[in-house]
Amino acid sequence: MIKIGLLIRILFAVFSAAAAGTISIVSAAVAMSVKTATIQNVDCIKCHEKECITLRIHGGRHRAVGCLGCHKEHPPSGVNVIPKCSECHRGKSHYRLEGCLTCHIDPHKPLALEFRGNTTKPCLTCHPKEGKEFQEYPSTHARLACTLCHTRHGEKPSCLRCHKPHTKGQTLRDCLECHPAHTPLLIQYPNEIPRSYCTPCHRDIGKLMAKTTTKHKTFTCAFCHRGVHRIIPQCETCHGLPHPPAMHKAHPNCLDCHMDAHNLVT
Repeated sequence: MIKIGLLIRILFAVFSAAAAGTISIVSAAVAMSVKTATIQNVDCIKCHEKECITLRIHGGRHRAVGCLGCHKEHPPSGVNVIPKCSECHRGKSHYRLEGCLTCHIDPHKPLALEFRGNTTKPCLTCHPKEGKEFQEYPSTHARLACTLCHTRHGEKPSCLRCHKPHTKGQTLRDCLECHPAHTPLLIQYPNEIPRSYCTPCHRDIGKLMAKTTTKHKTFTCAFCHRGVHRIIPQCETCHGLPHPPAMHKAHPNCLDCHMDAHNLVT
């Protein structure tokens, strides 16, 4: 590398010769010319250490693009330094949104989104399945902004942040076993779900089941109300036709005599 003092002496000698008429200004420029260096991606870190490190660690697919894939020019000779996202991102409804940097605040870590305020519509352009579920199964959740629950991109919040558990010791996994987050009223469950998960909402039935002396006392709620919430089973599913045909003909409704499946009269 040429030392500063030596470089100054060379420049002084060249321009002195040009001023004296020994060489022309053009010749002086030629004499000064050095082969133009080609900038590589590895050069950017010399001045932009933070951005390069961020891109390397959190860049996702942008990492393969590299610095020069986006920044095709550099000041002072170039003015197109910060490209528009739409130069690469196009063809999907999400890419037609304005204000990319509102959520994607740093292109060097494009998936580290930050949400400002209540946001829903932009989210649904990438997550249409969840939007369709909200439309088909209306609930209070469907009226909330996506960012109210998902305060960070990819976050799966605990139901217990807003909801009290049905019974002591319930976890997020227990909640989701019955209530899918985006269709919370489409309640489905395995047959083994404990009765204690049901009775906090169905208190009167819980009391009846607690005092009945029949075999029904040993069953979980889901044993009879299988698979889908509010399904009402037919007694014949388990019991068949246990009485003489004449009795079934005279009393086709079992509960005319047995009163209540949760506290049978026998």
